[in-house]
Amino acid sequence: MNFTFRQLRVFAEVARQGSMIRAAETLHLTPPAVSMQIKEIESQVGLPLFDRHGRQVSLSTAGEYFLVHARRLLADLKETETAMARLKRLEHGLLTIGIVSTASFFVPQLLARFRDEHPGVEVRLRVAANREQLVSLMGSGEVDLSVMGRPPKEIAARAEAFAAHPLVFVSAPAHPLLRLGHVPLQALLAYPFIAREHGSGTRAAMAALFAEHRLEPRVTMEMTSNEAIKQAAIAGMGLAFLSLHTIGLELRCGLLRLLDVEGAPVQRTWNIVRLQSKLLSPAAEAFRYFIIEHGQPYLQAYDAALLQAPASRRSVRPDAPRPRASPRRRRPA
Repeated sequence: MNFTFRQLRVFAEVARQGSMIRAAETLHLTPPAVSMQIKEIESQVGLPLFDRHGRQVSLSTAGEYFLVHARRLLADLKETETAMARLKRLEHGLLTIGIVSTASFFVPQLLARFRDEHPGVEVRLRVAANREQLVSLMGSGEVDLSVMGRPPKEIAARAEAFAAHPLVFVSAPAHPLLRLGHVPLQALLAYPFIAREHGSGTRAAMAALFAEHRLEPRVTMEMTSNEAIKQAAIAGMGLAFLSLHTIGLELRCGLLRLLDVEGAPVQRTWNIVRLQSKLLSPAAEAFRYFIIEHGQPYLQAYDAALLQAPASRRSVRPDAPRPRASPRRRRPA
C-alpha cells in the first residue's frame, strides 16, 4: 500500500467530522477532492473504510482499525517535524493546545498575550467537553500541551502546576441560604443541585468534598456544559458547584451569588500537561514557560477581585493587578 500523509490527514478529518463536506471546508478542499482521496485509500486497502448515510459517514470496522494506525503515523510525522525545528532553532510553526471546557474562560486571553510575544507561531485550540475527552486527545497525539485540573493517570504524562483553581458554591440572587451568612456544608443538603456529568473534574471535586464530610448532595440535574449549569442556577433551579474562573461575568452583573459555605472555596490547581514521551517543539516549550510564569499572577488578580466582593456588580478586568473603585460621578445641580 502506498499512502501519502496528505491522504491520511484527509481520512482522519473525515472520521472526525463524520462528513466529507465539513471535512472539505476544514481542509480548504472541494468535496469531490476529499471523496477522491477517500476512494483512493479504500481502493488500496481493499475494504470500505466508511459506511455512507446520505451526506453523513461513519467509520466501518475496518475504518476504526485504520484510524488508529493513521493517527499514529501522523503523530510520528509531527514528532519528526518537531525534531527538525529544534535543530533549526526556529520558533515558528503550529502549536496545538488542548483544554477542558472550564479553562476556556481564561486560556484564550493568555494565548493572545503569548501570540503578541511570538507572532510567528500559529496557535490552535482544541476544547474538550470534559477531562476524559482531553485525555483521549493527548493519548492520540492530537495536542502538544494540555491545560487541565487533575493530571491524568491513564497515560504516562508530566504535569506542572501553574496556578490556583478555586471551586465555589453559587446560587440565584434571591436564594434563602444567602440570608444565613456562613453555613455548614450540611445545610446545602436541603436544596437540589445542578452538577456536571461524571468524568468531569469539577464533579469529582464536589463528590470528594461531600464524601469527606460523609454527606451526599441531592443532584437533580446533570449537564455537560458550564453555561447550561449557570443558566439553570440563575433561574433558581438549584445550587451549583463551579470553578470561580467560569462565573466572573455573572458575579459582576449580580446574576449569581457566592455562597459562604464551610470548606469553600475548594482549592485545586491548574496544570500544564504533556506526554512524557513527547518531544516538545520550541513553540510548545515557549508556551509552557509562558503559562508557568504568567498564569498565576493573571488568575490571582482575577480571583481576588471576585472573592473580595462577591456581591459586587462593578466591572473588573482580569488582567488588572489591583482592582480600583470607579470614581463617583457628580449629580447635575
